[in-house]
Amino acid sequence: MMLMSEFVGLPYHNIDPELFRWGWLVIRWYSLAYIAGIFIGWWYLVKLSTKPGAPMNKHQADDFILWVTFGIILGGRLGYVLFYRPDFYLENPSAILSLWDGGMAFHGGLLGVMVAAILFTRRNKIDLYSFSDRMACVAPIGLFFGRIANFINGELWGAPSTLPWAMYFPGAGDEPRHPSQIYEMLLEGVVLFLILNYLLLKTRAARMPGMVAGSFFTLYALFRYLVEFVREPDAHLGRFGDVISMGQILSLPMMAFGLYLIFRAIKRDKEVQSS
Repeated sequence: MMLMSEFVGLPYHNIDPELFRWGWLVIRWYSLAYIAGIFIGWWYLVKLSTKPGAPMNKHQADDFILWVTFGIILGGRLGYVLFYRPDFYLENPSAILSLWDGGMAFHGGLLGVMVAAILFTRRNKIDLYSFSDRMACVAPIGLFFGRIANFINGELWGAPSTLPWAMYFPGAGDEPRHPSQIYEMLLEGVVLFLILNYLLLKTRAARMPGMVAGSFFTLYALFRYLVEFVREPDAHLGRFGDVISMGQILSLPMMAFGLYLIFRAIKRDKEVQSS
């Protein structure tokens, strides 16, 4: 049997997290990844707004970019502070503003976007469920770039592994590990985008408000829950009861909410068909 210490994994990439530095001005790949996710997502939402059946028009899709940006940044950061490191930030409150050092929670960002969507649709008298379906189709774009940023930053690595693609990460010891950021990039970004946009949005599901959004919540939670088994939990949290991680705990209510939206959409569709 091959021992872990005998296995030779892939070397970690040599990409500097800082793309450019000039005095106080520092441009990081982490920041650029979020900017790319927001702007490409915005472009795609505008594109969806021109399709038949879209609940919003192009002008409204343009306006929503500011709302969603604040939702992602504020929700993602506050989610990380509250869910993952409340003790640290209670002692170092000024560090909350250090976004350039990383530390964004997807579940917090999702809650921020949900609040933004509720307020925006109420203000513009748009059907929330249909609008959420289009937002769900856009979300994997941001997830794709976010996980690339995690990989470049050398953070959120996986558990030790002897798989051929296992990799050494700086600060993760001398054992090769699962590149769990890449797993999430593929599942939450590529696979989820294809399912939502090509298996659901182009079918009858698009005419069942809440179905696509519910599928997003359910599938993301499932993918995240599974990847957490090979992702190293946060050192200061570990696994609760040595069984479940914080990411898995937060994914359970997300999955339940997604299933609720799916069954609600099916029930309402049957009511419409029978009326």
